[in-house]
Amino acid sequence: MARIGIDLERRIGTVDRRIFGQFIEHLGRCIYGGIYDEGSPLADARGFRTDVLDAVRPLRIPILRWPGGNFVSGYHWLDGVGPRDKRPRRSELAWYAEESNRFGTDEFIEYCRAIEAEPYICVNMGSGTMDEAQAWVEYCNGTGNTSWANLRRANGHAEPYRVRYWGLGNDMYGGWQIGNMNAHDYVKKARAFAMVMKRTDPTIQLVGCGQNGWSEWDEIVLGGLAELVDFHSIHLYTGTRDHYTTVFSSHQAERAIRICAALIERVRKLQGITHPIHIAFDEWNVWYRTRSHEDRVGGLEERYDLTDALAIASYLNGFIRHCREVRIANFAQLVNAIAPIFTDAKRVSLQTIYHPLRLYAEHMQAVALDVHVAGEAYDLSPAQEAASVGRIHHVSDLGPFQLLDAAATCDEAGRRLTLAIVNRERDRDLAATVDLGSATAGARPTSGRSTDPTSRRRIPSRRPTPSTSARAASISAGHASTTRSRLTPSRCCICRSPADAASAAQRARPGAPAGTA
Repeated sequence: MARIGIDLERRIGTVDRRIFGQFIEHLGRCIYGGIYDEGSPLADARGFRTDVLDAVRPLRIPILRWPGGNFVSGYHWLDGVGPRDKRPRRSELAWYAEESNRFGTDEFIEYCRAIEAEPYICVNMGSGTMDEAQAWVEYCNGTGNTSWANLRRANGHAEPYRVRYWGLGNDMYGGWQIGNMNAHDYVKKARAFAMVMKRTDPTIQLVGCGQNGWSEWDEIVLGGLAELVDFHSIHLYTGTRDHYTTVFSSHQAERAIRICAALIERVRKLQGITHPIHIAFDEWNVWYRTRSHEDRVGGLEERYDLTDALAIASYLNGFIRHCREVRIANFAQLVNAIAPIFTDAKRVSLQTIYHPLRLYAEHMQAVALDVHVAGEAYDLSPAQEAASVGRIHHVSDLGPFQLLDAAATCDEAGRRLTLAIVNRERDRDLAATVDLGSATAGARPTSGRSTDPTSRRRIPSRRPTPSTSARAASISAGHASTTRSRLTPSRCCICRSPADAASAAQRARPGAPAGTA
């Protein structure tokens, strides 16, 4: 039987809510026909699909990245402001499409307000200029009597948008990127952009364009931009046709975080930099099925299964484990394009990967706790990984991998505990003991289907006390400080109470989608 030990006295750090961020790009039907669908009977007066808004809001998105992605390296923001009917229609070279520019900066800010998310704008460092980036900051945040601030006012927005987060280009290392360049040229250009953007608004926070966290590009860029940036970005996509390779490939993200954090620490030490630099993992997902040219033209409408949902949950556990380093993460992308939400003309559908994103955003608490899992491990061989079809990241050297992956959080007061467990075994139930040490779990079971925070019972305890539901898992529970649980194969569950697990077990059914009971 596996043992999941939680050290309630060992707090790893604060879980930044921004790790539950999302990303939207002008790619396929992500924007047009996704979140924005003028003329649709399902759209409101602003053009926003109301059924999509209803699906997006439960994800509790704290920060939304836009407009790219590859798209941004050919995007000129002035095309997307002013009267919609007068905006130019352009060729869109990143995804081989046409761009109507009917959704631009003002619409993006309005959408962020509608879902209560902070905007994160990435500037064009491919075909764009330093003056264009400076003007965009001034348009959004300017308070003076300047032409760009006055243009925003003329467009009907008297108050500044106060956009805090700005990315210095996207994937500028990649041969697929419009205006790509080597790392030294990027540093020179990014320093010029950063200077004028910061002088325009000293309160903004800048995100340097990283690669995968361990590359020579990352090392050079950090060395050249550390004094100017607040975040260094990492992008990673995983997934293969093999179940075990897919669910364990998220550990490549944790390797990237460890190496990148060491590079950041090194450059801060060598350069005497006193301000913190954190990781923005601002593109991540399972994406391997829709990678041909035809798929890219078609909008990357990938279909997901339960294996993918388990991989997403493992990613999120990793971000929580590394909460001191990762302060922003943006899931790519939100609607239709490699996305948890899918639309057609009449309805919205939720893919399997939607459910772990919602569960974690809804239930995880403010403080990450130290968790140790000791149980059955899977030895992913290099041969098995190499034989997979998809994105091969060669993570076998990090194994053997625990089949149960877990992360735990508590609130600041230490009165409520949330435990997230992912059973990555494809075919078998796994029994587990959850050991809380000397703590006492005193919650009474409540409905495993309830997601209303007002229904959660508060327990007067000095220790983090788990309090309600296990979803998408068949779990039987023990009592007091030890919980004996049986996890069904290939499931992700969120436990807010060992005492509630038994009632959830009666509701869970084999084969149910992740996040349902």
